[in-house]
Amino acid sequence: MLWRSEPRNVLATAIRRKALTIEAAKEIARKAEASFERCAFAVSSDTVLYFVATSGCTAYNCEFVALTDVHQVPLVTVDRQILEAFPKVAVSLEKFVQR
Repeated sequence: MLWRSEPRNVLATAIRRKALTIEAAKEIARKAEASFERCAFAVSSDTVLYFVATSGCTAYNCEFVALTDVHQVPLVTVDRQILEAFPKVAVSLEKFVQR
């Protein structure tokens, strides 16, 4: 699930800085995951890896490309590499706002 990466990084930073215990971080993660369970989307590793192989973009970025491709919605981004590699699904923030 795409949304889990960022909160995990925040929790990892808090653990490293001793702002949270591992137990507290796990509990926060469990509660967050339960809250978002019904509205989270998974992407296929096959699709992500295909996009990685054909674009040179990171797997992290290709997860977003795969998600927007599956749901046939535009990927609004300021990432130039994604915009160049995926012109059919990626649209710049500026162009999206002008629609």
